[in-house]
Amino acid sequence: MSRFLVWYRMQPPALRALLTINVGVYLLWILALMHIDAVRGFVWMQLALNPDWPAILTHPWQLVTYNFLHLQPGFWGLLHILFNMLWLVWIGREYEELHGSHQLLALYLIAGVGGGLLTVLLHALFPGVGAFGGLVHGASASVLGVLMAVAILYPFKSVALFLFGPIRLLYLVLIFLALDVLFMAGGGTAVGAHLGGALFGFLYAKAEQRGLDLAGWARIFFQPRRARRGRQPVTAETGRMLRRVGAWMEQRRGAAAEGRSSSAEERSLEEEVDRILDKISAHGYDSLTEEEKRILYEASRR
Repeated sequence: MSRFLVWYRMQPPALRALLTINVGVYLLWILALMHIDAVRGFVWMQLALNPDWPAILTHPWQLVTYNFLHLQPGFWGLLHILFNMLWLVWIGREYEELHGSHQLLALYLIAGVGGGLLTVLLHALFPGVGAFGGLVHGASASVLGVLMAVAILYPFKSVALFLFGPIRLLYLVLIFLALDVLFMAGGGTAVGAHLGGALFGFLYAKAEQRGLDLAGWARIFFQPRRARRGRQPVTAETGRMLRRVGAWMEQRRGAAAEGRSSSAEERSLEEEVDRILDKISAHGYDSLTEEEKRILYEASRR
């Protein structure tokens, strides 16, 4: 658990919030809510996305809420949220560190809403096609939007896949979407959401390249606390250093769990780094003194 807490508090604010909401809602649903008939009916009918037109006009919040729901129980439901969150961590963390927390939050929500809107449109145009009907839930539209935006902004970014080796992120997204359309006849109701999320991620990236600020409204969730405490976005270099510190802390805790002894100097450094990480979690990286930053830097090089 201590390793997870170290990793968790090292995540940037928007990513940490999105992970917390998605995983928290999933666990609450699986462990309790899905077994209560009244609550289960409310969640399915009020919070998941029902693309029926014009019924959606009386439930517009579903365009947002469905992006945080993973309602399928069992093994496939677990895989659904697991891979959504893993991709969000693998790609979203670097995007947030480079572009700011407000940008990741805005991109996640805009892509999700875009996926919902395309689902509604396709269902209205092709009401008899099963792939465009039915209730939709899950963060896949939002995550695909993040992946597509990063692929457009950084066209040479590659992802190493087991057995396949490095593949450009853009090609990976396009392959996934092509398979989505190819197997559409299977009745997957999230096809429209996936396509819409990727489309709006593409449009978001193009707008960002042209200097259009589509994320200004999201600053309200992050700026006030930074303004009061003088916080600044964590740079990519600082983010990499903090991740190395987190990895070093995990190694030290693993060694302790295995009974391997460490010197008094190493134990003292671990305690000091742990205190500094708590300070970062509470007040931000730029609340650190120069000496505390030096200690983190030294720990990251071990």
